[in-house]
Amino acid sequence: MLQFDEYKVKLNNLRPHLAELGQALGLDAAAREAEMLESESASDGFWNNLEKAQKTQQRIALLKGKLEGQSQRERQWDDLMTLCELGNEAEDLSLLPELEEGYARLERDMEEARLSTLLTGEYDSSNAIITIHPGAGGTEAQDWAQMLYRMYTRWAERHGFACKTMDYQDCEEGGIKSATITITGENAYGYLRSEHGVHRLVRVSPFDAQARRQTSFSAVEVMPEIPDDVEVDIRPEDIEMQVYRSSGAGGQHVNKTSSAVRLIHKPTGVIVSCQTERSQFQNRDNCMRMLRSRLVQLKMEAHLEKISDIKGVQLKIEWGSQIRSYVFMPYQLVKDNRTAFESSNITAVMDGELDGFINAYLKASATGSWANK
Repeated sequence: MLQFDEYKVKLNNLRPHLAELGQALGLDAAAREAEMLESESASDGFWNNLEKAQKTQQRIALLKGKLEGQSQRERQWDDLMTLCELGNEAEDLSLLPELEEGYARLERDMEEARLSTLLTGEYDSSNAIITIHPGAGGTEAQDWAQMLYRMYTRWAERHGFACKTMDYQDCEEGGIKSATITITGENAYGYLRSEHGVHRLVRVSPFDAQARRQTSFSAVEVMPEIPDDVEVDIRPEDIEMQVYRSSGAGGQHVNKTSSAVRLIHKPTGVIVSCQTERSQFQNRDNCMRMLRSRLVQLKMEAHLEKISDIKGVQLKIEWGSQIRSYVFMPYQLVKDNRTAFESSNITAVMDGELDGFINAYLKASATGSWANK
C-alpha cells in the first residue's frame, strides 16, 4: 500500500544517518573503554579506594547507556520496517498510526543523540553548578529568582538528573536572596551552560496592590563541577571563611549550630556558600569544590594562565543585558534573545520544558548562527 511504501522509503533514507550517528557518538571507543573498566572493576582491591571505584562504576554505566541508546534506536528502525511489511501484506491501515508515531519518536531520539555530539567542550560532560541571584526590585525580583530555581529543579527531574541544593537563602517577605544547586548527570553542564546570563520577567506583580505590570531580573550563573584531579592554585591565605546558621528548610538542627560556610576568594572576589550538610567541615569541602569550579570557569572565560590575574566580569542584572525574556502579560511568550527561539507555552517552560531553548543554543553554537551578533 502507498502509505507503507512511503514510510519504507523514509526509513531507508534514515538508515545511513543512523549509522553516521553511531560513528559520531564514538561507540567503538566507548565499547572498548567500557570493557577495559569492567575488567579493572573485577580486579582484586578495586574497592579499596571507594571514591575511585564509585566513579569507575558511574563511568561504566554512562558508557553502557550510550551503547544501549544506539542499540535501541537500531531496534526501533528494524521494528518500524517490519511494521511496514506487515501493513503491506495485510493491507491493514490500522497499523498506520503506530507507524507514524514510532517514526516520529525515532526521529526525536536521533535528534537528541545528535545534539549530544555537539557537546565537545572540555567540561561539557561534567555536572553543573547553578547559582541564582535576584536583581534590584525587592520582593518581586526575589520571587522571580525562586521561580527560576524551581524551573531548573523541574528540568533536572524531567531528565532523570539528581538535583542537590547546596545553598538556599530565603526571604521572610517571599522569594530568595540566592540559591545554589548541583545538577548531576551526563552532559549536565553541556546542556545547561546555555542558561548562563540574565533572565527577564514581565508580569502583573502579585505583590502590587494596584496590579501594575512589573519587570524583574535575575542572574543565573552556570559552572561545571571540576574533577578533583584538575589542578587549581588556591592559596590558603587568599581565602576568608565565614560561618553562620543555616536558614530555610532542614528542621531544628539548622537553627542550632553555625554549620553553614561561606568562602570568599580575596583576589577575585568570588563568594561561594553551602549549608546543605550537617557538618561544618562537609560544607567547607563543598564550598571548596564550588570555588575551584568558579575559578576554572573564570580562567576559561578570561583566557589567562594564572588564577591570581583573573578579574571576573560582572553582569549587570538589569534592562538590556538579558539573554531571555519571559512575558506573562499582556501576552504569553518566552523568547531567547541569542537564538530567537521562542515558546508561547509559558506554563510548560516554567515547569522545566527548556529543551527547545537548549537545543537551539547548541545548534547556534555549532554553526555560529546567532540571532543577535
